[in-house]
Amino acid sequence: MSGPRTAAGGTGTAGYSDGDWELRLYVTGRSPKCLRATENLRLACEEHLAGRYQIEVVDLLENPRLAADDQILAVPTVVRKLPLPIRKLVGDLSDTDRLLVGLELRPRSAAP
Repeated sequence: MSGPRTAAGGTGTAGYSDGDWELRLYVTGRSPKCLRATENLRLACEEHLAGRYQIEVVDLLENPRLAADDQILAVPTVVRKLPLPIRKLVGDLSDTDRLLVGLELRPRSAAP
């Protein structure tokens, strides 16, 4: 997990038409929680962004200084770099609804 892992393709999304979505996932090694976060993020992106995204996986055991750039205090953490504004989510990303709302891929449900 030392280098970037990407899945990229065309341009535009339902919420952002000027370019691809850029996501950075901070992990620490190959812990079960970090592996789940990686897989959950990849699956959500494939389903909802279908090739219009890039995921960079940053292993903080190999590159600890990169945590300061995005002010990372816990792992795993996903940072949505583009489209702006920057958004952050912490955890294994197993709650798909929370992930989609957090990344603004799905609007928050209206309260009953």
